[in-house]
Amino acid sequence: MREREKELRILAINPGSTSTKIGYFRDETAEFVETIRHGDEEMAPFARLPMTAQLDFRLGAVRSALEGRGVDPLAIDAAVGRGGLLKALPSGTFVVTEAMLRDLREAARGDHASNLGGQLARSLADAAGAPAFIVDPVSVDEWPPVARLSGRKGMDRPCLSHALNTKATAKRYARERGERYDALRLVVAHLGSGISVSAHEGGRMIDVTNSREEGAFSTERTGTVPCMGLVKLCFSGEHDRKEVERMLFREGGLQSYLGTKDLMEVVRRIDEGDAEAELVFRAMAYQIAKEIGAMATVLRGEVNAILLTGGMAHEERLIDQLRERIGWIAPVRLYPGEDELRALAEGALRVLRGEEESIHYE
Repeated sequence: MREREKELRILAINPGSTSTKIGYFRDETAEFVETIRHGDEEMAPFARLPMTAQLDFRLGAVRSALEGRGVDPLAIDAAVGRGGLLKALPSGTFVVTEAMLRDLREAARGDHASNLGGQLARSLADAAGAPAFIVDPVSVDEWPPVARLSGRKGMDRPCLSHALNTKATAKRYARERGERYDALRLVVAHLGSGISVSAHEGGRMIDVTNSREEGAFSTERTGTVPCMGLVKLCFSGEHDRKEVERMLFREGGLQSYLGTKDLMEVVRRIDEGDAEAELVFRAMAYQIAKEIGAMATVLRGEVNAILLTGGMAHEERLIDQLRERIGWIAPVRLYPGEDELRALAEGALRVLRGEEESIHYE
């Protein structure tokens, strides 16, 4: 590890389905944050390929963005990426190992853009002779046994969620209140291309909807669907496994009903009097509210606050509809967007400064 001089230079990377967000930090200070957009034409060659096929393309985009900002990618002290769909893991900061890279490439728990986070971090860190980390990956699992049963023996609910932003938002709220995270009982709803609604107690995320296969539908994911309808679809002989997964994970929700995953486009249609768009939008808000109510029961109705975060938390019409249904449960607080890049950088800094032990992924 490079000797510390005055400041630690941290590159944080958060790959999404149509963008790669990067942040360059000197200690806790963000020198810049940038969202690299990947247009439809750029992404078209990768439409039916494993996510890892995008690695070189995204590496080139990140390096170009850094050079455009006058940052030498070989002069970083660490690179840290968003964690992907790995095996069940505790909350913390993990070293990107060869075993982790193998699991991210194989994507046994699902092929998602977050699987590129560790791969991008390791490639950029190796070039700079620096360490690579991930923080609070998608597979953080702090559930008690009672939360795991699904209703079918041998088919337990898998814990996969937007753990990084969810945890960071809960801790941010606690700091603002001058309280300890582990002393609060919170419901946190991450509202993005996938929707994770979670219950927090004792500093742990004790339940959460897995946006890949349950909960509210979103801009592109179906959430919970009727079991028998899914069985019929799978055995119709018209679709293979990859096609069905794509229908559920990338072509569901708003995309399925309205042909777009652009929330602002849906709002525009509503403003122009499109009754179908209004119905689908209200149904999404209705389902999100139901999941928040369900997580309140996990906390036995003793909820200090409901925190709404993620990209869709910017949409006032959605927030208004949610407040109508959930405002009676607990105070509602907004944290629009996400603070994931800062959360990544802070996790790497804690390890580099010796404030926290990194976890070695086996």
